[in-house]
Amino acid sequence: MALGGKMIRPRLLIDAHEDLGGTATSAAIDAAGAMQLLHIGLIIHDDVIDNDTVRRGEMNITGQFSSEAMLLGATSAAAQTWGISSSLLAGDLMLNEAQSLLARLDLDAPRRLAVLDIYDETIAESVAGEQSDVWLSLHLDEADSEDVLTMIGRKTASYSFEAPLAIAAVLAGSDANLVERLRAIGRRIGIVYQLRDDVLGVFGDEQETGKSVLGDLREGKETLLINTARAHPAWPQVAHLFGDRGLDAEGGLRLRQVIEESGARAYVESMIADHCETIAGLIAEAELPQALAGRLADLTSACNLRCA
Repeated sequence: MALGGKMIRPRLLIDAHEDLGGTATSAAIDAAGAMQLLHIGLIIHDDVIDNDTVRRGEMNITGQFSSEAMLLGATSAAAQTWGISSSLLAGDLMLNEAQSLLARLDLDAPRRLAVLDIYDETIAESVAGEQSDVWLSLHLDEADSEDVLTMIGRKTASYSFEAPLAIAAVLAGSDANLVERLRAIGRRIGIVYQLRDDVLGVFGDEQETGKSVLGDLREGKETLLINTARAHPAWPQVAHLFGDRGLDAEGGLRLRQVIEESGARAYVESMIADHCETIAGLIAEAELPQALAGRLADLTSACNLRCA
């Protein structure tokens, strides 16, 4: 788990710090490591919440530890408890190690404390976003598109793009105004990233994404796609399939057809385009160094056009 993935967060922090003319190279590397540890800790806990035992095509901590326990004679229930417990503890360790790295950054006290404040705010935002994601998936009250976008901003964008950019700016000695501008840009880029991920989760090529197009549908994940499709007259005919852990390929096809016919996919694509346009405006207004402005524009495009 620690060796896989795109390493988006640490790369963004290091590159942005350099583009801003920062000279705290050692601190930037340590902070980048902390961002990756934060990411690992959060996805470990996310897998527990989602009852997932596989990550990136391989068994995650819960799956691996549960399987080993069963091989040694544990019952299925006991093995699952062992696997989940191990995941929760591993996630806790990652979050603690991330904070420990940041607390020991070789910086003057004001910058170090500012970085720790960003980390604390990011944890709070991510936790709120995760809880909101679970709540929305219970479908106990009426949620609109703004509720879903707010959840995405908190759960994914805050730690994946906003925090790395903000920390990079603090390390580089940027003023508070620039830090806030970069946070706003990072939040929007993160929303583009997650909206594209949601589309790929239902309509992507499994050979490219490495995950089943049935996963989000089986989980009952309340994405903007689903939130929009609910308003279509045909949705009640397939509503019983959404969130069905035993959903098969035929059922998935029926759900995808209704989502497509509802205009939900087209709507999400328009939202992605709108956010990309807004980001371009924010980048221009921020008067960033040319290298960083180009990097953020390229990152936005990559998040929009990615296939995996």
